[in-house]
Amino acid sequence: MSILSRFQDIISSNVNALLDRMEDPEKMIDQYLRNMSNDLAEVKKNTASVMAEETKAKRLVADNEAEVAKYEELAKKAIKSGSDDDARVFLAKKQELEDIGVGLAKTYATAHENASKMRQMHDKLASDIEKLKQRQSMLKAQISVADTQEKINKANQSVGKTQGSIGSFKRMEDKISERLDQADAMAELNEEPEDEAKSLEEKYAEHRESAAVEAELERMKQAMGLVEEKAEEDTE
Repeated sequence: MSILSRFQDIISSNVNALLDRMEDPEKMIDQYLRNMSNDLAEVKKNTASVMAEETKAKRLVADNEAEVAKYEELAKKAIKSGSDDDARVFLAKKQELEDIGVGLAKTYATAHENASKMRQMHDKLASDIEKLKQRQSMLKAQISVADTQEKINKANQSVGKTQGSIGSFKRMEDKISERLDQADAMAELNEEPEDEAKSLEEKYAEHRESAAVEAELERMKQAMGLVEEKAEEDTE
């Protein structure tokens, strides 16, 4: 049957194997689910059609059997009434229906087998879709965890780079401090040693200058008569 062969690859499909070959699981699962849902709709439609054929074939068999039984009863009635010729007609019709019934029984057997296979395909495909939906949720959760882990890894790398930069900055800071210390030491070494005698000389030179100023001031006061007046005031 063409319907059976058309959907045979659906029945024999291995969901796990398909998932293992996916490069982008999340997108491929979504696409595969859409494809399988479309296949399920077509399988369901054809399964209903085949099951309807089975029901029809079964009904025809039952109708034929009823007709065979009817003509057998009519033949018996004709025989009881002494009408053998009528009985022969009924029996001929009965045999004709029985011959038809053989073909109907074969048709029903085939329809029943096809309906069973189609129902198995329908149930198998529905089960595969349900399994895939369950794995879809699991895989999407795993993908989310993997994305988070990648972000953490990148953050760790950034932190590592930052620590390296901080270390480099600290080394540069130490070098600058070292150069400043060396410069201060060199400046200190370049300074001339202090001459203590010279320092004292300057001290006493300042004292002499101050004494000369005081003497000049005293002379000016005497010239101006201020010293005498002050002496008289002191005497009084």
